[in-house]
Amino acid sequence: MFASIPNFSDFYTEEGINNGGIECLRILNEIISDFDSLLDRNEFRFITKIKTIGSTYMAASGVTPESNTNGYCNRPIEEQSLLERWQHLADLADFALAMKVTLTKLNDQSFNNFMLRIGLNKGSVLAGVIGARKPHYDIWGNTVNVASRMESTGVMGNIQVVEDCYDILKEYGFRFVRRGPIFVKGKGELLTFFMKGKDKTSSNGTGPTTTTTLPHQVVDHS
Repeated sequence: MFASIPNFSDFYTEEGINNGGIECLRILNEIISDFDSLLDRNEFRFITKIKTIGSTYMAASGVTPESNTNGYCNRPIEEQSLLERWQHLADLADFALAMKVTLTKLNDQSFNNFMLRIGLNKGSVLAGVIGARKPHYDIWGNTVNVASRMESTGVMGNIQVVEDCYDILKEYGFRFVRRGPIFVKGKGELLTFFMKGKDKTSSNGTGPTTTTTLPHQVVDHS
């Protein structure tokens, strides 16, 4: 997951009224710290924060052994049902929704209007620690690249996913709007959906899922 605050750059200024930009960074730190605090909640225990890049928050699920084995059930991953195997992805989607709620509350308190633009994707990744100085844990691969593209080609206030993610998350009761095909540089044309929320009556994917459709459009984000 990549979650950016595109309009933070409009807010940031180094003018004297903001103490050379320090006050802007103080607010950004408060935002990121509030996102970090969400990870203390039990339902998000299998989500791993990767890093922040400017005002962009990067996180992943399913990268710890517990999230793929006895964290959710007692069977090996190859014996798990779809709902058991991808529970951590549903948790990540819930985390994205919780981030939006958290930012809305901070906006109300600080009289700002920051908005998130979030991209999600699922699949295999390569993970490791690199560097001789300030070694840093990171993840790589096509899965990561597509998640990043879902963020950068998205729309503020929305969580964008590709069709593979949609097919899984709809089983957990998440609600979607079909955006349609968009052209993504390096990936070609991808069918994408905006995740709008979660059915409150849903429990582990047993509730109904609603998908509406936006007017057809092909967007070139080259």
